[in-house]
Amino acid sequence: MSNLEIARAINDTAVEFKLKEPQSSFIWRLRYVGIVPEYSYKKDNYGFNPIGSGPYKLVQWDKGQQAILKLNEEYYGKKPFFKKITMLFLDKETAFASAKSGDVDIAEIDINHANQTVDGYNLIALPAARAFGVSFPMQYNTGSKSLKGDPIGNNVTADMEIRKALNIGIDRKAILEGVLYGKGDVEYTGVDQRAFGNPEAKIHDSNLEEAKKILENAGWKDNDGDGIREKNGTKAEFRLYYAAADQTRQALSVAVSEQAKKLGIKMDLVGTNWDEIYANQYSSAILYAYSSIDTFNLYLQYHSKEADDTYRNPGLYNNPAVDGYLETALRSSDQDQATKNWQLAVYDGNTGFGPAGDATWLWLVTMDYLYLVDETLDIGTPHKNAGSDILGNIYEWTRTDATNSTSK
Repeated sequence: MSNLEIARAINDTAVEFKLKEPQSSFIWRLRYVGIVPEYSYKKDNYGFNPIGSGPYKLVQWDKGQQAILKLNEEYYGKKPFFKKITMLFLDKETAFASAKSGDVDIAEIDINHANQTVDGYNLIALPAARAFGVSFPMQYNTGSKSLKGDPIGNNVTADMEIRKALNIGIDRKAILEGVLYGKGDVEYTGVDQRAFGNPEAKIHDSNLEEAKKILENAGWKDNDGDGIREKNGTKAEFRLYYAAADQTRQALSVAVSEQAKKLGIKMDLVGTNWDEIYANQYSSAILYAYSSIDTFNLYLQYHSKEADDTYRNPGLYNNPAVDGYLETALRSSDQDQATKNWQLAVYDGNTGFGPAGDATWLWLVTMDYLYLVDETLDIGTPHKNAGSDILGNIYEWTRTDATNSTSK
């Protein structure tokens, strides 16, 4: 919120925000900021005793166990059917077990249970545009190190033909079906399902022959017959890091590495913790996930000045044309103009961060959020990409065979 100069109430129902400079993404920032009376905001404890203008009030919070919400009788919008909601803080395995015992109305479950049925429950898959992909170091290894002393550069992934061959040769549909049981969609740019995505940036994948031709023409050949291509003495081999605690990321990493072998590219898998991942992201490939609808995060991810030793611009991508589009989009005071420039940053017909341009990432799939929902519960029509915000249309929820208005 550092770009906010002042906020003032125009009248009882409108607030005006004055910014220091134009920022088209500011509207998304407001999603995370509650508008509350100044007297009620106490920095030290507001997070524990929040107030707001939504359809429910927080009346009880047992940390690590549950939160109880009750209907806000003064809510200005459509009144929800349920007068009370109890949110249980369970890991996905415990949530699945709770559904099997009939103890909850809704349970978010792991993708590993996608093909299992539970009596009395419907399985609902909700998209969230949560994209999984492999980030590539974009710089060659010259011995440089980051401010923290982490190595920079990879002589394999810095070659655009390696990145393009992987994007064209990988069969995303097979990964979607094999790892996610079809619960999601194929992904090419990381923002395919967003309004600021660019369909022109997509490529036709699962084309092994075309991918092999790209590698051959670029000088990547298997001269010694070991199944791994080489060029000027450098093997087409690099490490792919993933979060060891995440089974889905592990499975995706295995799947993409197996497919890469068919192209003569070897990915050495390393499952580890996030500290080690961040320390190696400038020199090795990383299996990351991206799910934000905030356009500012697009700027952070691809602008050359935004590397920060975490997940921002992990490949150290530097393209002046893309920087220009991102800056124009961010500083635009017109949302349509901003969207156009976000899309040009993905691909402008010549360059961009997408696979048709610089192929900075190997985006693979998006994964749906899976919920077991009691068959007596009607959750209406969820919002677009509602997977991570299933309560977004709570005012539509009802019981189909009872007047019970309590839900867990």
